[in-house]
Amino acid sequence: MATAIDAAQVTYAAPDLDVMEGFLTAFGMTRVEGSDEQTLYMRGTGTQHHIHVTHKADKQRFIGASIEVSSRADLDELAAMPGSSPVRASTEPGGGDEVVMQMPDGFEIRAIWGRKRAAPVLDREPFAVNNIRDKNRVNAFVRQDVAPCTIARLGHFVLHVRNHDESMAWLKERFNFLDSDYFLPPGQDGPIVGTFVRLDLGEQLVDHHFMLVLQSDWVGVHHSSFEVIDLDAVMSSHDYLLAQGYHLDVGVGRHKLGSQIFDYWKDPFGFRIEHYTDGDVVDVTHQPTSFNGTASETTQWGNRPPLEFFE
Repeated sequence: MATAIDAAQVTYAAPDLDVMEGFLTAFGMTRVEGSDEQTLYMRGTGTQHHIHVTHKADKQRFIGASIEVSSRADLDELAAMPGSSPVRASTEPGGGDEVVMQMPDGFEIRAIWGRKRAAPVLDREPFAVNNIRDKNRVNAFVRQDVAPCTIARLGHFVLHVRNHDESMAWLKERFNFLDSDYFLPPGQDGPIVGTFVRLDLGEQLVDHHFMLVLQSDWVGVHHSSFEVIDLDAVMSSHDYLLAQGYHLDVGVGRHKLGSQIFDYWKDPFGFRIEHYTDGDVVDVTHQPTSFNGTASETTQWGNRPPLEFFE
């Protein structure tokens, strides 16, 4: 079983790369050298070489995601699994090696290892927060212009699948994911129709979830989610994107499962994309719980999603 260590990238297809680049730049990403008329590579401020890829195609679609693994031996193990490609050199900028697999619903999952690290981009420090008890910002001031935020990293993505149990079995045969929480049908005690999974890095703190697999009547990506520096980055970017005329989906609010402060948008091709900050982190000792509320009840405060949000 391979040890997953990071969500490396999400990959899409769209008919107009210039339009996609304009939106993703406003959203907080930067074009990567190696992009051309056929493929757009975008990065954040972190060390992943790129985190969002768009291939030019006649029709928009979600292709899949790339997962960084801990060793070349992980790739060899995955390559031996049914339906996997051999280990091969990546043709994407940054190089490295990869194994290409397909989930039961056709999502392309690439395990990557050895890709060149990007030099981190200098960003401002997160603003310290003064609460009623702890005064962490002394003789310093919050000054945040309305402007594009800077995205740090890909945090997670959510997949709608036809068969939750089959998809989870496929993933767990290949990667050492741990369950964080479960979705049950609203008002019912079962069955499990959604699982939040996280990385297993032992005592090292990881995000509450790396992926959500959700049973649905339709197959596709629900959203991909990108971490920003703090709440002021979320809010100032929210105002900037509205001023630019982009399509707000749901936000701003705070999730229940994972606790992130979220802001969902639609890119020009209809794909949902999220800014988030202040999410829960856990280690290997965290035990999953179950949630059987409605979509609107997944939000603790703020702009609540409609009941059909996860449908």
